Amino acid sequence: MVIQLSGQVDEQASERLTPKEIVRELDKYIVGQHAAKRAVAIALRNRWRRQQLPPDLREEIAPKNIIMIGPTGVGKTEIARRLARLTRSPFLKIEASKFTEVGYVGRDVESIVRDLTELGVKLVKEEKQRSVRGMAERNARERILDILLPDSRRQPARPAFVAPAAPEQESNFETREKLGRWLDEGKLDEREIEIDVKDQSFPSFEIFTAQGVEEMGVNIKDMMPGLFGGKSKRKKVRLGDARELIIAEEAEKLVDQQNVAREAIERVEQSGIVFLDELDKIAGRQQSSGGPDVSREGVQRDLLPIVEGTTVNTKYGMVKTDHILFIAAGAFHVSKPSDLIPELQGRFPIRVELESLTEEDFVRILREPQNALTMQYTELLGTEGLTLRFSDDATREVAHFAALVNEKTENIGARRLHTILERVLDELSFEASDMHGQEVTIDAAYVQRVLTDVVKDEDLSRYVL
Repeated sequence: MVIQLSGQVDEQASERLTPKEIVRELDKYIVGQHAAKRAVAIALRNRWRRQQLPPDLREEIAPKNIIMIGPTGVGKTEIARRLARLTRSPFLKIEASKFTEVGYVGRDVESIVRDLTELGVKLVKEEKQRSVRGMAERNARERILDILLPDSRRQPARPAFVAPAAPEQESNFETREKLGRWLDEGKLDEREIEIDVKDQSFPSFEIFTAQGVEEMGVNIKDMMPGLFGGKSKRKKVRLGDARELIIAEEAEKLVDQQNVAREAIERVEQSGIVFLDELDKIAGRQQSSGGPDVSREGVQRDLLPIVEGTTVNTKYGMVKTDHILFIAAGAFHVSKPSDLIPELQGRFPIRVELESLTEEDFVRILREPQNALTMQYTELLGTEGLTLRFSDDATREVAHFAALVNEKTENIGARRLHTILERVLDELSFEASDMHGQEVTIDAAYVQRVLTDVVKDEDLSRYVL
């Protein structure tokens, strides 16, 4: 995707991102789950379609929120995360079980919007700072030269009738130019200089209010900036490290913070994505004890206004949630989506069921995605100068053991591949630093030798794998 400097997603790029294109992009990282990919692709395309409508009608069209139903480790979170990356949208993953009903100590549901807005501001600020990087580097260069040679300045242009500069002035100017060349060539990176560094530490305490912990903390920091990170201290730093610190400071000066906040709010409102995990944990039926159940129906009723559309006060301004896309997920082993309160059910009209992963899926996960696990481990050990290869029968054997352990113990989906591969490569990972220049091929016999005894002992496999 192409991002304009204004912070808006480029219209032509959005137009090219058809549902088929979106599914193709997701296929590069996620194996299977075509129904879920189709659902999110349509939801994303509908956002672009809504933007093409007249303003009056545009405001009437609400996003079609999605519930993904499926066991852990089948790709629910990854689908939502990759979707957000495609459009550079503010993305927040949060567990529904973290929230409690209003009136009880716990996270306030409005913190979802505040956290998403913070991410949006960070996203837009990074884009703006990249756009002014060149100017920030030039300003930082001059600041460093001022520190290295305080009395020097760039030589001003002089009228012809003014007497030439004094020899010492010419010397200062030439010295500055020489230092500038050394600085550009990296010859001064190991030299230490003194710079003012902002003190990021501040007292740690919390105040609980009806608005929630987060909002009160924001207000106090705004009222007393000198107490919360506003001071700076003199510090000796390597020039190579100081350069990045000063560039960051200069880039922040060049960016209009009010403009960043305004664009971030707009992006959150129009393209924000919230992934609400563990929805099944708050979907259970009312307890028979008669006491309040602060983790279920009360939380659903608190979430309802956020999903339905409301306005939340943040430190950057008011944020409307009417067009934020909510993608909820849960295993729904015990409860089912129909156990949610009817009002919340109605706000998640699209429901897709994700399939459990098979042994063949595990083989594909190990080989096909751009970030395939075997490639990750090959690159990791390659940093030690060790060349690692996986034979075809080795990946099939790893997939077989992963499916077997999932069947015998708890089914944790593709996450089992991580534990299996860590076990298979445990010895190599430990010895790799002493194996520079060597080549190692992992085959089926190697995998069997490492894993057979562990898998046979069910009690041991529950702890180890």
